[in-house]
Amino acid sequence: MERKIKVALTGKPNSGKSSLFNQLTGLNQKVGNFPGVTVDKRTGMCELDENTLAQILDLPGTYSLYPRSLDEKIVAEVFADRKGIYFPDKVVLVADTTNLKNCFLLLTQLIDLKIPTIVALNMVDVAAKSGMSIDIKLLSSLMDVPVVFINARKGQGIEKLKKLLLLPLKVSERKVFAIDSEIMPAVNEIKDKLQLSSDYESYQLLQQRDHFNFLTAEQKKFIVDLSKEYKVFPGKYQGAETILRYGFIQEVLNKIIIRSANPEWNKMTHQLDRLFTHKIWGYTIFFTVLFLIFQSIFTLAQIPMDFIDGSFASLSNYLSNHLPHGPLFEMLASGIIPGIGGIVIFIPQIAILFAFIAILEETGYMARVVFLMDKIMRQFGLNGKSVVPLMSGWACAIPAIMATRTIESWKDRLITIFVIPFMSCSARLPVFAILVALVVPDVKVIGIFNLQGVALMGLYLLGFVAALVTAWAMKIILNVKERSFLIMEMPTYRMPKWSNVGYTIIEKTKTFVYEAGKVILAVSIILWVLASYGPKDEMNGAKEVIQTRNIGMNLSTDEINNQVAAYKLEHSYAGIIGKGIEPIIKPLGYDWKIGIALITSFAAREVFVGTIATIYSLGSTNEQPTIKARLQSEINPLTGGPRFTPAVGFSLLIFYTFAMQCASTLAVVKRETKSWKWPLIQLAYMTGLAYGLAFIIFQILS
Repeated sequence: MERKIKVALTGKPNSGKSSLFNQLTGLNQKVGNFPGVTVDKRTGMCELDENTLAQILDLPGTYSLYPRSLDEKIVAEVFADRKGIYFPDKVVLVADTTNLKNCFLLLTQLIDLKIPTIVALNMVDVAAKSGMSIDIKLLSSLMDVPVVFINARKGQGIEKLKKLLLLPLKVSERKVFAIDSEIMPAVNEIKDKLQLSSDYESYQLLQQRDHFNFLTAEQKKFIVDLSKEYKVFPGKYQGAETILRYGFIQEVLNKIIIRSANPEWNKMTHQLDRLFTHKIWGYTIFFTVLFLIFQSIFTLAQIPMDFIDGSFASLSNYLSNHLPHGPLFEMLASGIIPGIGGIVIFIPQIAILFAFIAILEETGYMARVVFLMDKIMRQFGLNGKSVVPLMSGWACAIPAIMATRTIESWKDRLITIFVIPFMSCSARLPVFAILVALVVPDVKVIGIFNLQGVALMGLYLLGFVAALVTAWAMKIILNVKERSFLIMEMPTYRMPKWSNVGYTIIEKTKTFVYEAGKVILAVSIILWVLASYGPKDEMNGAKEVIQTRNIGMNLSTDEINNQVAAYKLEHSYAGIIGKGIEPIIKPLGYDWKIGIALITSFAAREVFVGTIATIYSLGSTNEQPTIKARLQSEINPLTGGPRFTPAVGFSLLIFYTFAMQCASTLAVVKRETKSWKWPLIQLAYMTGLAYGLAFIIFQILS
């Protein structure tokens, strides 16, 4: 019979947990969220031997069980709730061998919690390069826990770790922290009442009762009453405890470190930092990197995108010609296939974007970007800790907004939440890509740079500038005077681990396609129904109206059928809705078809492309061309020229650069601010700004 165990990976940020997780689970991993919060929960399965399967949980990085952010709160709660579904049978603490002092604070807490723990000393290659030497047996004896050397990036020591996980693992007999005698009576009462297994577990509940959602109202009241009786307030003993633990850790390090690292070992990192964080060259290099990323998104992705676009057009045509006639088959050929094709076509660009982000993170350069941009942020009233959420906003606004929980000042946090949606997320990329390809010539600048890549980078920078200007204005309005500081640990520069980059590309692209695909599939079906049906008299009389209009004109059957299809679309329920909002959007250069796409893309920005693909495929009975060809061939009936002129294209690009256009983001802003006031102000402000600037651009270019 197969045995299953639960194993949690924990440790400080940049200790190599993700690399170890990938080594243990490979592609057999899933990404979700912990219940009730948008914190990533990465789980995977690992076969330890033919009879034992381990479920691996990769916990967010943390230095200790005293949380300062939502991520860290999740870790503290997992280890405090022994009856919870995520409480592990065994814990692997992944430690950076070159920086053990910062890693062992969490280890001493796990030891006092009496949780079976294995210490995996990672980055041993870097430690060896530094000249550092450690007595691993003495460390195991002093901590009373198994210790193993690993190199998670290269897969060294993984088999030995698996063998340790197979063996029975006892809890450490070591007791690091002696709880103050004045609160031991309260600790004992909680321990007896809740039937806990260790004094430190009880002590944690006394110290952090408000952080633990698994406690019932009755249990919390019991702890609150005890706290009042013994005059214990949350965090009262935390400082003294931390000092004591670091004293113990230093004693251990003094004994186990046979030879310390040579101070010159990471000289190259310091030299590179002088360049990459320089007040002039640092920014020059960063913007050059951005420029290369956006160039690559267009130049490298063009061939696979054209292939995907053509394949979906051919599939739609094949199904139209070979499937039986009927609503279900027409919906598949003219609704679902073009809609899904409208998102799948952008997989190459999404994959390239995430590949570059993964490489920047793997090498350690992204931490320097955060440090570098912090200097700019302060000038505009943003907290130093705003940098990480804003950078995360280039991937998705929702986790970026959640990441603002690390910002202590409410005003600084509110400003950061307010401006994050200006950062162009990956959902905007499909919209930008198709419109830029339509209105920006595919030519080289100075014979090297692709003009479309330059335009794409310009849109991203435009959103960033809008975020800074808005933050500056809010700083004045909210009268923010507090000063804050960014404290972060700079990782050593390293060559990227290409398998980790590959896992990131697959995971992020898969998540993007699945999440967007579900929305687009639903929208495509609804849209096809709305665009295929309408008032009975209008739809049934379409052919007669077209024939009457064309009396005396020698039109072919195909031309007649196309006009009938276009008439039915215009008078369908979707057409009625589009016509209803057309007077509002006409000053921006948009017609009712674009209006339908604006409405549907409020579910998610990337739905715009799927909607456009679906709506234009319904207006013709000819062979379906590619998405780009459909848009290029669309005619403006008022001018007789193309619908998507540069004026209309740039107007749309500006609108989507600034518009909120994301219901999920509004929902998470409401949840974070605990009020509808700020998301509604945000929606009104961003929509008004988008409308106004799109209007100006259209009028100027017209």
